[in-house]
Amino acid sequence: MMKKILYIIAIVCTAIPVFSQVTTPLPVRDGPGVGLVSLTLSDCRRQALAHNESLQKADLAVRQSELDRQMAFASYLPKLDGSVTAIFRKDTRLLDDLELQMRGTYLAGLNLTQPIFAGGKIVTANKLAKVGEEVAQLQRAKTEQQVIADADRAYFTLVAVRQKVTMLEALHRQMEGLWRQVSTSVEANLATRNDLLRIETKLSEIDYQLQKARNGAEICRLSLCNVMGTDLTIAYQPTDTLLADGSVEYSANGSAVANSSLFTLHSSLQEVDISDRPEVALLAQSVRASELQVRMQRANLLPTLGLSIGYSHYDNLKLRGQLTSPADGTIIPANYTISGNSPMALLSMSIPIWHWGADLKKVKRARLDVESTRLDQQQTTRLLTIEAQNAAQNLSDSQRMLQTAIVGQQQADENLRVMHLRYDESLATLTDLLDAQSQWQQAHSNLIEAHTQLRINETEYLRTTGHLTP
Repeated sequence: MMKKILYIIAIVCTAIPVFSQVTTPLPVRDGPGVGLVSLTLSDCRRQALAHNESLQKADLAVRQSELDRQMAFASYLPKLDGSVTAIFRKDTRLLDDLELQMRGTYLAGLNLTQPIFAGGKIVTANKLAKVGEEVAQLQRAKTEQQVIADADRAYFTLVAVRQKVTMLEALHRQMEGLWRQVSTSVEANLATRNDLLRIETKLSEIDYQLQKARNGAEICRLSLCNVMGTDLTIAYQPTDTLLADGSVEYSANGSAVANSSLFTLHSSLQEVDISDRPEVALLAQSVRASELQVRMQRANLLPTLGLSIGYSHYDNLKLRGQLTSPADGTIIPANYTISGNSPMALLSMSIPIWHWGADLKKVKRARLDVESTRLDQQQTTRLLTIEAQNAAQNLSDSQRMLQTAIVGQQQADENLRVMHLRYDESLATLTDLLDAQSQWQQAHSNLIEAHTQLRINETEYLRTTGHLTP
């Protein structure tokens, strides 16, 4: 991905028709009358972290995991339930002259249930909820690092393309000065009209490249706004440079002025350590969760014990009719309303006896899942290590490329200076001077690309080793 980005940066200002499909030039937001908004790299990161949808979803997942943990802890505590029952049914004849009336009979009660032993399910569920909370936090840290990496890449891509625009503008000024010089020589019959046409052709080529570079800068600006989640019409002016403590600037005559203190190059990179990567901790938590699932399935083989305490009150249960005394046959009128209270305590135990081995097979299957998860952990850890080693190698290579580009830029500057002097003294041809300017353009393009690749590779190295923080 980084190589593709650097490839785009490299060709956006050259004649390769990457943006040839853009027939209508995109508007440049930093023109006259449009205010620029200064933007540092830290501000860019802050904006991206504040507005990124993936990170916001990760925050929601963390909050959900906290609620899951609190709900799991509630399983330790007794549960109190209340109930109210009203009964309306037609009268029921109990004897020839006696009826049971339940028109408006009600029953109200409270029930307190306390699990005593659930085969370890409650304890295991709480541990799983804790693992889930840690996983959500690690996922957020992983997403945060990716957002920072995306913000850095978009930021320095815009810086690089704008730097190329500045370089091409400097080259344009060079060619305009040369055009005026040759035009004067043509009027004095010291140069041919063909020389002037060659310079005009070169100016047209630079104008074409400059327009494509500005279009590319606009596209990069839109990409940066998208990464930051801000208004797409804001014209940001990056204030950080491609170097850690300085940048290459261009004077009015197009010569490069490099800061005397360049980015500190690492002489060597030690063996990478990925132990701080969120992905490594996520793999460990995945194994932990699969081990807890074994315990959860094993709990199905164990008895469960619970205590329930209840209290209920019933009223408006009526008996209507007549009763015959068994002693003397006397008829006794029956007109009773029955009410009362009913406390209750219940201790229950459930013991699994025979389920055709289904629960035991679930335990064995969960153990196989543990082994599968451990294999995934080994494989993914190896891939993460390779990724970090590649990032370290890319960082080391980009440091060497930067050194080479600096030397090439210095040589191109000197070659162009000497060729200007030789051309002014008629010791070099216009072709030699134009070739020197082309080499100057290529050398400075290489320098901008080398700086950009170094900054992006730095960010990627920190991300792959788990050290990329706001």
